[in-house]
Amino acid sequence: MVTRRHSTAGSVVVAAGLLVSPLGCGPGTPGDDAAPADPVDLLHRAAPTLVRAGSSKARTEMEMATGGTRVTIHGEGVYDYGRRLGRLKVLLPQDPAGLSEHRPITELLAPGALFMKNRGAGVPADKWVRVDTGTLSDGNLVTGGATDPFAAAEVLRGTRSATYVGRSEVDGTPVRHYRGTADLTAASRAASEGNRAALRAAARGFATAAVPFDAYLDDAGRIRKVRHRFSFVNGRQQDTVDVASTTLLYDFGVHVAVRLPRPEDIYAGKIAED
Repeated sequence: MVTRRHSTAGSVVVAAGLLVSPLGCGPGTPGDDAAPADPVDLLHRAAPTLVRAGSSKARTEMEMATGGTRVTIHGEGVYDYGRRLGRLKVLLPQDPAGLSEHRPITELLAPGALFMKNRGAGVPADKWVRVDTGTLSDGNLVTGGATDPFAAAEVLRGTRSATYVGRSEVDGTPVRHYRGTADLTAASRAASEGNRAALRAAARGFATAAVPFDAYLDDAGRIRKVRHRFSFVNGRQQDTVDVASTTLLYDFGVHVAVRLPRPEDIYAGKIAED
C-alpha cells in the first residue's frame, strides 16, 4: 500500500482515543503481515509514541560518501524522550593513514543545543563546546556525527508518502518495515519546539528537503530502527556529500540521567579545525 499525503502540519494530528492500538485498526493482528490502513499517519505518530515510551538506549551509525571516499561514525548512548535529553559517545574513524585514532566524543543532546566534550583542538579537556543546533545548516542531523534520536523520529512527521514493505526483525524484535519520503519543511512545522528551528535550518541547508527513509516499527508503534538518507553540498569543494544515518532504539524504559554543563564548564574560545 502506498499512501500520499499533502496536508498541512495541523491536519495530521490524530486523537489517541480514536485508535485501539498505535498500529491502527488494520484487518490483521499484530503478528500477521497485514498493513495498517494508513502508513503515513502511523509514521506521523512515531515521535509522540516515543514520548509515551519514556526512554531507551540508542545506537547510531553515520556513513558519509563523497569523491570516492567513505567514512563511518558510530555512536551509542541513552535518550529521555519526555525531557528531550540524551547522551551519546561518538567514535570517529581513524585518519586516512590509519596511524592515529581520535578520542571518543561525548555528546549531550538537549532541545536546541548540542554539547560536545573532546571536540576540537585547543579545547581544554574539562570543557564542553556548546552549539546552537538552529544555526547549523544541517540542523545537527549530520554535524554531531550522529542524528539526535528524537530528531530522527520527528523527521518522520514530514512523511509525504510511505509504502508498507512487510514484516521483518530488528535484533530479534518483530517489526513492520515502511519505506517512504519525508519533507523537512513539513517536519519542521509539525515538530516539537526544541527541534523546530533545527529542522527548518536543515530544510534550507540540505541539497534537497526531501529525505528518503526506511523505518521499522514494533507492534507498539515504537521506532526500533530508522535509516535516513541526506544530501548536502560541501561548502569548501562544492562536492555533494551523501549521508546515510541509521538509528537503532532498544531497552525502552531504561533509566536516563543527563546533567547539562554549567555555564562555567562551557568553552568560549575558538575551536581549531582537525
